[in-house]
Amino acid sequence: MARSPISVSRFRNSFFGWWIIWAVLHALLIMSYGYSLSLAVTDSLVTNALLLAACWIISNMMNYYLPYSDRYWYVLILSVIFSLVVNTLSKFILDLVLDVTAHSDYLLFLTRAYWIRLGIAFLLIGCMAIICVLWYTLEEEQENRQRKNDAEKLSREAELYKLRQQLQPHFLFNSLNSISALIGSDPSQARNMIHQLSDFLRTTLRKEEEQWVKMEEELQSLELYLEIEKVRFGHRLSTSIVKDEKSMQMLIPPMILQPIVENAIKFGLYDTTEAVTILISVFTDQDALKVTVQNPFDPETASPRHGTGFGLNSVKRRLYLLFARTDLVETSSKDQVFTTTINIPRHENYHRG
Repeated sequence: MARSPISVSRFRNSFFGWWIIWAVLHALLIMSYGYSLSLAVTDSLVTNALLLAACWIISNMMNYYLPYSDRYWYVLILSVIFSLVVNTLSKFILDLVLDVTAHSDYLLFLTRAYWIRLGIAFLLIGCMAIICVLWYTLEEEQENRQRKNDAEKLSREAELYKLRQQLQPHFLFNSLNSISALIGSDPSQARNMIHQLSDFLRTTLRKEEEQWVKMEEELQSLELYLEIEKVRFGHRLSTSIVKDEKSMQMLIPPMILQPIVENAIKFGLYDTTEAVTILISVFTDQDALKVTVQNPFDPETASPRHGTGFGLNSVKRRLYLLFARTDLVETSSKDQVFTTTINIPRHENYHRG
């Protein structure tokens, strides 16, 4: 339920301050007609106390029923009814509390000024009703916007989690296939690969709930992954990692590099029997993080443009969900070298203690 404007201290203080000013003006207006101070104060207190009560009731009514845009006649009718009630009650109370003999001329004045006082009451109550409609409409829109943002955030986090989970089975199946092949030919290497796979999975599970990790931690996980891949491909695969110290303390989405490197290994090694070196460069560019992954390819047997499969698409999607940008992953090929570049924009949450 939306907050009542009276419940907000800033609005409440302004409201009561304005009402005190109006009560003083009301009393001064009565005195300008030659009536005494006590009479003017009595009229002002009775009339404005009733108006204040009417405005408070309207404020609470709007909290439970807010008219639609095509039902603003409801506000008009409500203002008219409350104005009539306030004006009639104020005249009735003043007739009771004032001595008819001593204040007969003033009571006659009240009767003659009935419609003017009714009009003023209608304007005051109507203004309060319109303010309440605007207030509750804005509060409702804000609540709806917050619910929409929360729903979008949950949806985005669910999709990010799904993308991350899709990467694990893909890599795990490849590793198990390699272990199965090594069991017969090289049992010691198979055991070594099982240990490395265990370390890698343990590391990724620790980071399962983290949305950001230090680049240094991400590279450590990547090196575990590369050690497993080197067992699979033997001397055919070598890697070179170039980095600067500043970039190591910056934050990056976890498991963002593995699919890029996996894509480089796939298109660098699968269509050739020669040794291949994967070059990974990590550096800062104007306080943003930039990572490039380069792999050689044979243009006759491999096509780099087909390298934007699930791995690269998942990276693009994750970065889009985090930054709402589609230009953060770039691919290019030159001189039989395929290059993938990831740009991580500067973010206020990048530096952790």
